[in-house]
Formats: sequence, structure tokens, C-alpha cells
Amino acid sequence: MRTICLESHNIDNLFFGFGQFNYHLIKGFHNNQELLKALDVEITLISKYPEKLEAEFGYTFSYKKYNSLQRNKLFRIRKPYDLWHSLNQNTKVEPYKSIPYLLTVHDVNFMEELSGKALNKRVKLFNNKLKRSHAITYISEYAKTMTHRYFKVPNIPEYVIYNGSSKPIETPKSHKPQLLPQGDFIFTIGEVLEKKNFHTLVEMLAHLPNLNLIISGKNTTDYAKNILKTVDELQLENRVFLTGKISEADKAYYLENCYAFCFPSLREGFGIPPIEAMQYGKPVFLSNKSSLPEVGGKYAFYWKHFEPKYMADILQNGMKIYNENPEGYKAKLQQHANSYSWDDTAKQYLKVYESLLK
Repeated sequence: MRTICLESHNIDNLFFGFGQFNYHLIKGFHNNQELLKALDVEITLISKYPEKLEAEFGYTFSYKKYNSLQRNKLFRIRKPYDLWHSLNQNTKVEPYKSIPYLLTVHDVNFMEELSGKALNKRVKLFNNKLKRSHAITYISEYAKTMTHRYFKVPNIPEYVIYNGSSKPIETPKSHKPQLLPQGDFIFTIGEVLEKKNFHTLVEMLAHLPNLNLIISGKNTTDYAKNILKTVDELQLENRVFLTGKISEADKAYYLENCYAFCFPSLREGFGIPPIEAMQYGKPVFLSNKSSLPEVGGKYAFYWKHFEPKYMADILQNGMKIYNENPEGYKAKLQQHANSYSWDDTAKQYLKVYESLLK
């Protein structure tokens, strides 16, 4: 039996994109156990809490406990797996030995976000990963294009494998988040960082007097503090709400009941939240930057720039189009969202594994 190690310790933090990617890909493998058997492979997962994964996935996988020392070269994992899959470009946990290596690139945003020593460290880490790699997968054509723009990519097989889309979860009808404004609300979610561009939604809201705004995600950042200052300056304290991290049940409620989902992000390797909103048939408004037009497709509405009145006009015009035939538009959005499947994503990765194990 051939062995594969997934460097998956980011699965321990499901509030972030890497954690969501790891979890849903692994669950996709779990749902395709017949293919795993046909490949005759044993997949090992790395996690700080392997007992939690074992409770959910049982004997489908083997498990190895994560320790931060494993990021140090002397303490790297020494078992000679037949294949190592680095599930993102940022992880510092690497195999001790030179073995077949698959790298998944989500983005190279650090090239535009960092500078000085911090940038040099990340460039060195990424170049070392490229040198190790026997194949590379990207989560979007945009991620591939940007990688080639900034780096000399080795002449090895490259694949674009889109992320999947999670089906809406069932929550009790009685469930309601603690924070719930009166009236209609716009929803967005993501770690509150400059690249998410959430402040533009606050400024837009000044031109939409009948709407509220809920921003969910880690909000202990300096950028979140700046957003709150903007809220105060525009006197929107009773209409803009930063919830911080939320449960899956709260997220499902907000997605199902929002007036619209807005995501003006400047840099995304893929952008899972808009597709999650489409699963609920909700109108989706996106920036036309990075991967979002590629992933959002023709039924999303797009902002070309972020002047507040213009953004408000795009939202109002988009809602008019949506409301002309809400059930029909909802069906189109759901059909698009369903074109992204984690089970299909997992199958594509298994094909890449098979090619590297030959």
C-alpha cells in the first residue's frame, strides 16, 4: 500500500480559508472511499487534535499529531511517504527527506501585501516549495497566472482544480443569531483585513438608508478599528455590525436571510463565501478584481470601482434585475454554485495523486 501525507494542520482552524479548504477536501476524500481503495493508498492527516478527526472520519485515514517544532528542519517528519501534499503555499511543515511532492497554491498575495524582510522570507519559503515540487495545483486560473507573473515556475505538471461548494446546512427553524438588526441587511464574511475592502460597504451604506450591514469574521485587526471609526463618522452605529467570528449555524442564518451578499475583496485566490451565498440563491455583488469574476460567473453583479454612490447604484440596479424574476434568478445562482463540488474536487486531486505515484 502506498502512503500519502497531507500537511493538513490548518484544518484545526475552520474560521479561516485554509482550514475550510483542508476540511472539505478531506471530507471529499472520505466520501470517495471506493476510489481510495482502488488506488490502494493510505492517507495520513496532520493535526494538533487528531482525535477529533478520527472521531469524524474513523479508519478512512491515518493520523499524525502536529507539533510546532515540526516546522524546524531538524524536527521535520522523517517517514519516507510515497507522496507529500502541501495543502497551501504558506505552511512551513515539510518532509525531512526528498520525496515526491505536490504543492497547492491558493494565491501569492504576499507579493503585493508585504515588503522588506517579511517579503524576502515568504519569497524564499515559496521558492523552496517550488524547487521541491513534482507537480503544482492551483485553485483558480488567476492563482496560476499570478504565480507565473512573480516566479519562475519549474517545468512540471500544473493543474487548475477549483474548490468545491458546501451545501447549505440544516439549522433549527428556531435558531437566530444574538446579533440581528431590525429590517433588511447586507451580509459579508471574512477576516477583517485591508484586502477584504469591507470599509467600502460602510461608505456605500450611507446611500442606502433602508439597509443594515453585518460584517462577520475575525475583527481584532487594526483595519477593523478603522472601519469602526468610519461607522462613527458616518453615524451608522445602529446600522453596521461587526460580529467577530461566528458559528456555522449563525453563518447559515445570515446567508439564508440576508437581502444580498456583498464581497468587494481586492485579492482572492478563489473566494468561497460568494459561492456559499449562491447556494442559498442570494444575489451576490462582487468586485471585479482577482479571481472573483472567474469564480462568480455571469449571474453575479460586479463593481468596477468603489465610489460609494456608484456602488449603491450597482446594488440597487442589480436587485431590480434579481426581483424581476427572483425564483428564476435564484435557480440560476444555485445551478452555478452546484457546478463547484467538493466530491469532484477530491476526485481530481486523487487523479493527480495517481499520476505522481506511478
